[in-house]
Amino acid sequence: MATTDLIGAQTRTDREGDTAPLPLAVQPALARLEAAFPVVRAVTVYETAAVHAVQLAAVAESGKMTDLDADSLAHAEELMAASHALLADAGRLDLIGGA
Repeated sequence: MATTDLIGAQTRTDREGDTAPLPLAVQPALARLEAAFPVVRAVTVYETAAVHAVQLAAVAESGKMTDLDADSLAHAEELMAASHALLADAGRLDLIGGA
């Protein structure tokens, strides 16, 4: 039998002031991590799009590519190009094999 008794249920803690501020000593480390997020995301997007592009290229070689597949392949290539540009600007092409 199900119950609707919520005694002991967790309460929300996402209101301002519910968490302690970060100590000053960790703020520079957090700033470095936040600066790396776009690079990490670009690597993830590049690698995912590259796998998708390889899969779609195989479909094209089989002669069974649809218009939607062709659009998906073009989009994957656009994502790869944008990620490549971001990584090149950051000097981190080494993260995707220097491509």
